[in-house]
Amino acid sequence: MPTLKWIGKEAVENHHLEIPYKLLKCESSLSAGDEEAGNLIVQGDNLEALKALLPYYAGQVKCIYVDPPYNTGEEKWIYNDNVNSPVIKEWINKVVGKEGEDLSRHDKWLCMMYPRIQLLRQFLRKDGVFFISIDDNEQSNCIQLLNEIFGLNNFIGSFVWEGALKNDSKFMSVSHDYIFCYAKSKNLLKINKTEWRSAKEGLDKIYNHVKKLKKEYGDDYKKITELLKEWYSQLKKNDPSWQHKHYNKVDKKGVYFPSDISWPGGGGPDYEILHPVSKKPVKKPSRGWVFPHKDTMLTMISENKVDFGVDENRVPTLKRYLHETEGQVLASVIYKDRRAAMQRLRSILEEDLFENPKDEDTLMKIIEATTLPGDTILDSFAGSGTTGHSILKLNKLNSEYSNRKFLLIELEDKISKKVTVQRLSKVIGGYKIVKTNGEIEIIEGLGGGFKYCVLDKPLFDEFGNIRFDVTFSDLAHHIFFTETGVPLAAKFKRKEKSAQIGIYKEAAFYLLFNGIMGDKSVNGGNVLTTKILEKLPVYKGKKIIYGEGCRLSPSRLKRENIIFKQLPYEVKVS
Repeated sequence: MPTLKWIGKEAVENHHLEIPYKLLKCESSLSAGDEEAGNLIVQGDNLEALKALLPYYAGQVKCIYVDPPYNTGEEKWIYNDNVNSPVIKEWINKVVGKEGEDLSRHDKWLCMMYPRIQLLRQFLRKDGVFFISIDDNEQSNCIQLLNEIFGLNNFIGSFVWEGALKNDSKFMSVSHDYIFCYAKSKNLLKINKTEWRSAKEGLDKIYNHVKKLKKEYGDDYKKITELLKEWYSQLKKNDPSWQHKHYNKVDKKGVYFPSDISWPGGGGPDYEILHPVSKKPVKKPSRGWVFPHKDTMLTMISENKVDFGVDENRVPTLKRYLHETEGQVLASVIYKDRRAAMQRLRSILEEDLFENPKDEDTLMKIIEATTLPGDTILDSFAGSGTTGHSILKLNKLNSEYSNRKFLLIELEDKISKKVTVQRLSKVIGGYKIVKTNGEIEIIEGLGGGFKYCVLDKPLFDEFGNIRFDVTFSDLAHHIFFTETGVPLAAKFKRKEKSAQIGIYKEAAFYLLFNGIMGDKSVNGGNVLTTKILEKLPVYKGKKIIYGEGCRLSPSRLKRENIIFKQLPYEVKVS
């Protein structure tokens, strides 16, 4: 497979391994709604924030969506990664400029993206998927970079998102950009027979209208069908409900359309079917019945899934119910004017604070199709918070499954507080819109909530020692992840005052730290002694114990099947 070369590649290939683990500090004053909903907004450099989240969420994220800098030359994004390389050091804290002014800006973009995507891939579940938005400035570099990290065999496809025309363009109006999609393992998706489907738009409006008609006309389905057809005829063609106008008949089971009941291509069976009223054989379709066996047809009739005419002279049709066909496959071309998303964001924030936000309804469709209730979605270039908004909206629409969760990371402090937090806080709790005529519209809140966190100090100081303010939980998550590669939270919930932090692949892990055994003396609970060993939860297999010291002899350790590791010297730092 062809590989991509650029200035600085050698310096950043393993850069994600060099990033120190930092702690997260939550700020309740900027959190909103239900803080225990499982949603996070993290403010800080996304490379450091990803590393901080890794011990908690590695291998747990179903879907990642990122919208990084497109490198248009107008964004003024700063390359500031602390890479120990002479070439990269020249770039530190330099604003990436325009083509011609900054001949290395494409190299800088690749250096910025490579370690971030490497880390992002570690968050994905085995059946996880990755989406990235990009335009023509970096699309060729981007797809080669993704092929290198994810593998060409895991490429799913690309969306083309057409937005608004730009009449001020000099040569041609580029009104589209791309969303590339990769799987962690495309083969696993095939093995699992994965199908991506999102709900068709406009269905709720149809259901609500039929509900209204049923309330007025009861079981008079002939009248309800007549009025439903009339209602469809009054809709505009750009109304999402209009495209479902062929679902124009109603019975006690719901809205349906009468579909063809004949054998595709002809040559189907020609058994006799009696009309339910006249009891005479009905007219057969010229291509034969769609069902090869008469028993299947009779079963469908008994379940009221066949629509007969007033007499035997009309070929019956098959009822296709709208509620049975609510899902639709994702289209590779998206037609969605971005200006509407910008106007909605402006109405929420009551001023222009962020340019070119993504459309939350479009992202909602992608997330709905590729995730299930309870799944976690990650966006490490959060910006205005569109990804979070789309998930909150999806949870509200599917209220019985309102537990998809988001992890958002935003670099800029001002953007995170003034835009991301404000937007999501308002859509969670509800807000007001003042219309041009002075009228006030009340927008109902979507519910949910999030915790707001910032990056705190590193786990270790400059001398390699564990910082004095590190908690047992912080160190336990770090040790378990670096030992096993899986997050502690997803595998084990520690009992109170228990030094056992987890069991993984026939090994138990223990941490004697911060007086967890109830003795904070220098030679007490943080040192492995016979007395402490007797207090530890019993495990017959291999035991890996971290502590400040060990008083047991090598022969005793071997006999007890214990591997002792001394704090802080034997704790992996990356």
